Parts: sequence; structure tokens; C-alpha cells
Amino acid sequence: MTHTTPNPKIHEGRNLKRFREMLGMKQDVLAMELGSDWNQQKVSLLEQKERIGSDILEQVSAILKIPVEAIRNFDEDLAINIISNTFNDQAYLGNPHSTFNVNPIAEINRLHEEKMGLYERMLKEKDEMMGRLERMIGDR
Repeated sequence: MTHTTPNPKIHEGRNLKRFREMLGMKQDVLAMELGSDWNQQKVSLLEQKERIGSDILEQVSAILKIPVEAIRNFDEDLAINIISNTFNDQAYLGNPHSTFNVNPIAEINRLHEEKMGLYERMLKEKDEMMGRLERMIGDR
């Protein structure tokens, strides 16, 4: 089953490769997920195709957990254009004049208190578990 992509600049195989790489997945892992008749070389050939059949595209999108339309419609030139028009040399995120007032001693004390609380909870759980074990042994 095939389909037509409205934008001739879109290369579905390259898009598949980009998404797979962004997710940190190797070709052999994708091949393994696709089934026993797939291998790394077959995935490589798939990523070279300009158009990918809908059935394979649906399987791959389910494995990568991304919509089929993302692979089918991703246009790198358009994405770069949007990014370059959104951010410029003066672009920043958040307040550029923000200051952080963190007292390092207070932060160390807070972390120490959290650690002590965790340690006390762990001791309490250990005591409860030991009590349960002693009751189980005593019931025999």
C-alpha cells in the first residue's frame, strides 16, 4: 500500500533516519523490533527510500512511538527556517537579568535533612520487616 506525499522535497527514509537517531535507536535494534525477516542492512535500504509504504511506516512509527504524519510530513528546510526566524543573536529564554540568591549553607543543610529523613524511614522499614520475619518464624 503506497501513498502520495504533497511536498516533493520530503524524503521519508531520511526523516525516518532522523527520528530514529534523535531517539538514540540503532538500525539493528529497529530491525529486531520489526521482526525476524529484518536486519540492519534492510533498515539501511529502507532509510534510503524516498517513499515508504504505509504498512511499514505504521509499524516503524509504532516502534518509535511517533505519529506516521511526523515521518511523512517532516520538512527539514521548513524546520530550520522556523528556528532561524524565531531565534536571533539577541534571543534568550527567561529573564536575562535574573539573579539567583542561593545560600549554599542553607542548601547543604536542606539536603542533609532530606538524607537523614530518608535514613530514618529506611531504618523504620527495616525494623518493620524484621518484626514480620520474626513473627513468621515464630508461627512455624
